[in-house]
Amino acid sequence: MAFKNHIPNSITLLSLTSGIISVYFGVKGTPVDLAIAGIFIFVGAVFDFFDGFSARLLDARSDIGLQLDSLSDMVTFGVAPGFIMYQMILISHGNPAAKGVDFLPFFAIMIPWMSALRLAKFNIDETQVISFRGMPTPALAILVASFPLIRHTLYASQSFWYMVFTNTYFLLTVAIFGSLLLVSTLPMFSLKFKSFGWRENSIKYVFLIVALVLLIWFQIVAVPFIILLYLFLSLIVYLTDIQG
Repeated sequence: MAFKNHIPNSITLLSLTSGIISVYFGVKGTPVDLAIAGIFIFVGAVFDFFDGFSARLLDARSDIGLQLDSLSDMVTFGVAPGFIMYQMILISHGNPAAKGVDFLPFFAIMIPWMSALRLAKFNIDETQVISFRGMPTPALAILVASFPLIRHTLYASQSFWYMVFTNTYFLLTVAIFGSLLLVSTLPMFSLKFKSFGWRENSIKYVFLIVALVLLIWFQIVAVPFIILLYLFLSLIVYLTDIQG
């Protein structure tokens, strides 16, 4: 095997390492540890982007790379956000065991469950090359990873968005419906570029430009709105294709 073929797999292993570190801090479960766990999911997402990018750039795609990528994604974008969501729900509800609702945090297990199903479906579906069916696992993981970072950033102000994004029932809604979106059949656009022309990539450019503006203006608080924008634009593309 040529040396260039090892480059994408090495980057994938860096993504996996980020996921393992995230799990470590997620298990510890303090607010600061959860913020660190969230950061490492973002780091893993960067590596996940560049492993695929480098594989296409170097023409180094392989069957083992595909399997390794899915195994890495399961840890970084399935198990790690599951731990974060479990701990966030636990923290948000104070002492749930004393209130008789200690089962609520376990809804977070839906994230690794549905991530596993999503990745298994992706591996055998040859149509998901330039677009997706169902929400990609990194999108939900990034959404979940943003919550402890928002909590850490806005804790002192106790602002409206702090109250929303740390609310128990909001977190439960994200865990349940986000997990179901992973295994849905709703077509969603990919950020992979086969060319850079405006006509075939207009929706991607619109998304990236608006996302960048939101990040500059609202910083970490923008992340949930960027994911919502991604879902909205994917729905628009789907409805447009049906009518067309």
